[in-house]
Amino acid sequence: MQTYIIRNISVVNEGSTTVQDVLISNGRIEKIAPQITISGQYIEINGEGKHLLPGVIDDQVHFREPGLTHKATIYTESRAAVAGGTTSFMEMPNTIPAALTQELLEDKYTIGANHSLANYSFFMGVSNDNADEVLKTNEKKDRICGVKIFMGSSTGNMLVDNFITLERIFGGSEVLIATHCEDEKIIKTNLEKYKQEVGPENLTAAYHPLIRNEEGCFESSLVAIQFAKKHNSRLHILHISTEKELQLFSNMLPLAEKRITAEVCVHHLYFTADDYARYGNLIKCNPAIKAAHNKHGLWQGLLDDRLDIIATDHAPHTWEEKQQPYLQAPSGVPLVQHSLLMMLEHVSKGNISLEKVVEKMAHAPAICFQIKERGFLREGYFADCVIVDLQQATMVEKSNLHYKCGWSPLEEHTFPAAVTHTFVSGHLAYENGKFNESEKGQRLLFNR
Repeated sequence: MQTYIIRNISVVNEGSTTVQDVLISNGRIEKIAPQITISGQYIEINGEGKHLLPGVIDDQVHFREPGLTHKATIYTESRAAVAGGTTSFMEMPNTIPAALTQELLEDKYTIGANHSLANYSFFMGVSNDNADEVLKTNEKKDRICGVKIFMGSSTGNMLVDNFITLERIFGGSEVLIATHCEDEKIIKTNLEKYKQEVGPENLTAAYHPLIRNEEGCFESSLVAIQFAKKHNSRLHILHISTEKELQLFSNMLPLAEKRITAEVCVHHLYFTADDYARYGNLIKCNPAIKAAHNKHGLWQGLLDDRLDIIATDHAPHTWEEKQQPYLQAPSGVPLVQHSLLMMLEHVSKGNISLEKVVEKMAHAPAICFQIKERGFLREGYFADCVIVDLQQATMVEKSNLHYKCGWSPLEEHTFPAAVTHTFVSGHLAYENGKFNESEKGQRLLFNR
């Protein structure tokens, strides 16, 4: 494997930024020092004026393979991830077939090993009747990121509303339980209400946050937390979208000591319900992007550490699928190529520090999921790292999108930063718009 020295780069890591040289050798960070001299062959990268960040670890993506490959594949979406500075991902089980058995789950790991350009892990799926199979995940807890429970229906048919099943999973799982929390009864009641009021044919995406409302999110998150507290489970609630839910989470303990953690997604920090007028179904997602006070609250919760992780919930659908009427158009937004750029834009606006972005997108996922030797720029750790130029703009255009679906709600937007280099386990997988696909990503391992 090639050896690299990155010279005079601003290293952003563990709350500080210092100008250093960084030596990458044999897939790992061998040395970080003000000046590095070695013998032998190496490639030198001039990092002056740029920043080196730990690679983003996205704990929630939908790469659609197997079974939904007209929308996306693990290859195409991992390629987009790497172009955007995401070096590791954790992918959800609602594919076709859904990852509801250990055999089907391992089939996805085989696809990842053969095709993913980023490091990868896959969640074990939960249904109303596969608790025995789910609990077998305990035997491989050092090799699986967690189990996923849809406590509200989303894309796919994996709603878990059987309290006996929930008791068994929360009581027996030795791995992290990740939940999608929306109350199905509240959603159905709201949907029928608005169908009656305006007629099904008149429903648009603007009704989405009214149907999948704040109450539905809060009530479901509360139930999940009650189960977790009862059994002392390790619970991680995904894509918090409401200000009200923040009262359920605490910042009183360091992240490593928390038993209940929460994630916020970039689109809930970026868009509000006012944006449906412009984007319509393109930003229809579950849970919904809601009224502006929620976005404000989420920012407060992120900055004061009640929200622990920033992720994407990357969920591509074809352009044609998204052009259908509201009730038929699927929920989900492609985001993984631009999540880091979205947060760097917030840095440029003074909404958050660069060090805090690194904490929430790299350090915190590594701590939360107990990922082995990743998520930090430390000597001896895998060299998952990203060079960004905060002086170089990036315009989002169809010609530079790497999603298989071929569209983004961010098209024609210019970000005030650029991802120039992405190293995945020491391999320079992306450099100034060009990919080197000679090496694949690695399976994530966990310290459990």
